[in-house]
Amino acid sequence: MADPFNQQRTATMIKRLLIGTLALCGSTALAQPAPLPMPRHSQDAPAAVDPALAALRDKALHDDSAYDLVSALTTEVGPRPDGSEAEGRARAWAVARLQAMGFANVHIEPYDVPTWQRGHESAAVISPYPQSLQVAGLGNSAPTPPGGLTLPVAWFASFNDLLLAPPGSLTDKIAFVSNAMQPTQDGSSYGSEGRARFMGPGEAARRGAAAIVIRSIGTDHSRAPHTGVTDFPAGVSPIPAAALSVVDAENLERMVRSGKPVILHLELDDHAIGLRPSGNVIAEVPGTDPAAGVIVIGGHLDSWDLGTGAIDDGAGLAITTAAAHLLQQTGPHRRTIRVVWFGDEEAGGFGGIAYARAHGHEPHALAAESDLGADRVWRFGTALPQGSEALVARLSAALEPLGVVHGGRLVDGGTDVEPMLALGTGGIDLNQSALRYFDWHHTAEDVLDRIDRDALRQNVAAWTAMLAIIADAPENLLPPARSVQDHDRP
Repeated sequence: MADPFNQQRTATMIKRLLIGTLALCGSTALAQPAPLPMPRHSQDAPAAVDPALAALRDKALHDDSAYDLVSALTTEVGPRPDGSEAEGRARAWAVARLQAMGFANVHIEPYDVPTWQRGHESAAVISPYPQSLQVAGLGNSAPTPPGGLTLPVAWFASFNDLLLAPPGSLTDKIAFVSNAMQPTQDGSSYGSEGRARFMGPGEAARRGAAAIVIRSIGTDHSRAPHTGVTDFPAGVSPIPAAALSVVDAENLERMVRSGKPVILHLELDDHAIGLRPSGNVIAEVPGTDPAAGVIVIGGHLDSWDLGTGAIDDGAGLAITTAAAHLLQQTGPHRRTIRVVWFGDEEAGGFGGIAYARAHGHEPHALAAESDLGADRVWRFGTALPQGSEALVARLSAALEPLGVVHGGRLVDGGTDVEPMLALGTGGIDLNQSALRYFDWHHTAEDVLDRIDRDALRQNVAAWTAMLAIIADAPENLLPPARSVQDHDRP
C-alpha cells in the first residue's frame, strides 16, 4: 500500500499553490464542504461567554510570556536552518524552556531530514549596464560550476509565460521570471505568485535552462532577497536557482525591456548535503478524559538562515505555547493539550509527517497551528464534526471582542498539521493579517523588531479563548471513523 504520508509530502507544494484559491473558496482538506458566506459571526446562534473564560482571555491581553519566549529564542539561539547544528541547539533549548514553564511529558521525537546548505552567492549584470545584484539561493538549488555561469537572460513576465516556452528553448540561458506579489490580508497572493518559486526552477530545467533567477516572492520594495524551498520534479536534475531582491529584479526587468541583450553572471555555492538529524519537541498539559481526544497545537522550530526566525515561526511557537501555559494555570481540563514545536517545516513539512506517523493512531479532537507571523488575528475558520454548531457559536462570542469574525468552514491548517487533517482530525484556523508578513518573510529582516507586542498579545488572547473552549467542550470532537477502540488496537 502507498504510504499516505509520502503522498502528503508530494502534495505539499501543490497545496501551497492552492492557498490563494482556497483562501477564498474553501479548505485544503479533501472532504471539506463549500464555505459559508462572510462575515459569518453575525449569523451564528447567540451564545453567552463564560465569565471565567472572558477573564482568562482578557488576562492574555496583558501577558508578555509570548514576547519573552520569542525574544529568548531569537537571541539565545538565532537562525535555525533544517538539519543544522543550530537546529540541534534549538531543540535542547526548547526542552529546557518548556520544562521550566512546567509542562509535562517534555521530550524530543527524532527523525532525519534532507538538508541543504547555503554557501557563497552572488549575481551581477555583465552587460549592457554592469552592476551587482542582491541574490539568495533557493532551497534545493544546485551549485553553479566553479567560477559561476555567464549567460544571456531569457525573461518571462509570469510563471505562465515560462510554461509556454517550448522544450529546449532555454538551453545555455538563465531564465528570469519577474511576476510581482501584491499584499493581501489573507495571504492568498503567496499561493498565486509563489508558483514562480515553488515550480519555476523545475519547469526552467525541463526547458533546458542552465539556471534561473526569480523576482523574490515578497511584497516589499527593498534589497533584501526572499529565500525559500523549491521542488524539482522526479527525473529532473536540479539547476542553480536563486531569488533577486524585489528592487534588483525590477532593475533587471527594466534592462530587459530596453531591448538590449542582457548577460548575467551567477555564482551559487549551494549544496544538498544528505540526511541530518531533526526532531519534534513535544510538551503537554495533561487532560482528565483520554477518550475525549488530544488537542495538538504549535508551530515550527526551524527557520531560514538569513534572519533569526522571529515571525517565521518563532512567533507561532510563542503564541501557542503561551496560550497553553495560561490553560495550564487554570486546569485541569477535559482534553490533553499537546504543544508541538515541529522540527521541520521549511524543507518540506517532514515534522508534520513524522508527528502523524507517530501519533496518527491516537484519538485527536483538534489540530491547529500558528504560522503566519505575529499580526492581529482577524478571522477564524472551523472544520469540526457535525453537531458542533453550539461550540462554534461559543467560539464566535468569545472571539468577537478581539475583533475576530467567523469565516465559516474555511480551514487551511498549515503544513505542520496537514497530515493530521488528512487523517480526518478537526481543524481551526486563527487567521492573522498577512498585509505586512510577506515584506519580511524568508529574508534577513525576519527579526524580533518586526513583532508588535500588542498584536502578539491579541494572538495569545485569541488562542487562549479558543483552547479554553475546546479543552472543556462537552461535544464529541473525534472524527466519525475514529474512536478510543481504534486507538487501542495493536
